[in-house]
Amino acid sequence: MKPRAKRESNQLVILTGLSGSGKSTVLKAFEDMGFYCVDNMPVELIPIFAELHEAGEGNFSRAALLVDAREGAQLQKLPGLLTHLRKDHPISLVFIEANDDALLRRYSETRRPHPLGKDYSVRESLRHERELMAPIRRLADAVIDSTQFNVHELRTFITRRFKNPDRHPMLISVVSFGYKYGVPIDADLIFDVRFLPNPHFVPALRKFTGRSAKVRRFIRSFPQTGEFLRRMESLLAYLMPHYIEEGKSYLTIAFGCTGGKHRSVMLAEEIRKALEKRKYATKVIHRDIEK
Repeated sequence: MKPRAKRESNQLVILTGLSGSGKSTVLKAFEDMGFYCVDNMPVELIPIFAELHEAGEGNFSRAALLVDAREGAQLQKLPGLLTHLRKDHPISLVFIEANDDALLRRYSETRRPHPLGKDYSVRESLRHERELMAPIRRLADAVIDSTQFNVHELRTFITRRFKNPDRHPMLISVVSFGYKYGVPIDADLIFDVRFLPNPHFVPALRKFTGRSAKVRRFIRSFPQTGEFLRRMESLLAYLMPHYIEEGKSYLTIAFGCTGGKHRSVMLAEEIRKALEKRKYATKVIHRDIEK
């Protein structure tokens, strides 16, 4: 049987993923977008709900169902059930995850027990949960890594991705740093801008930062600055669509100078502006500007 035509206003999303990855935050974001949301939906009730959704009756035409490890052994039925339902229903599966360090930190901060039980350490429970969820993850239409998101950023990302499809579904952090304080360990792309003249050695500019108009004018007065920015914007314009195509939800681009106060700050601000003009969601972090 061919899937029935989906009305443009109809959306049925099943949310799932790892415990502590932010699934409840994602569900709340869908609720704020006007979706009818159900937390901890029993797997066996999903077919009934799918029929209600397909009929488009009441408030069920746009719905998001959260299914996770709290279902216990019943969760193992989800891959087969989803495969069967997709023959007749256009269902999207969104899988939320994060790396172990982030999940362990979140469990430590909240002191919540892992839903798979108290007989194992959180790390052991996470390993078991990843194994349990692997068949479901393979069926996902979208896998979202929340490792680098805080709660507000995750909600913003979900809203942009699912409510405004014309916006690029990736949050880009542009970071300035000083090499004397170490390289950011979470950076995906790192650019050394110490080849530019250093305002630190200009007494009238030393006390200011790369946010100052005086410092910006000084750095921009050198032709290599403009050339670097042009080449950088061209490179990022080429790279960003490929990162998005690979499903990356969070990207960190870092610019480093000696102290992280002048050159890297100015260039991070310029690149942020260039990315925003291309409608990428961005934020800027000046890690060492106050040091």
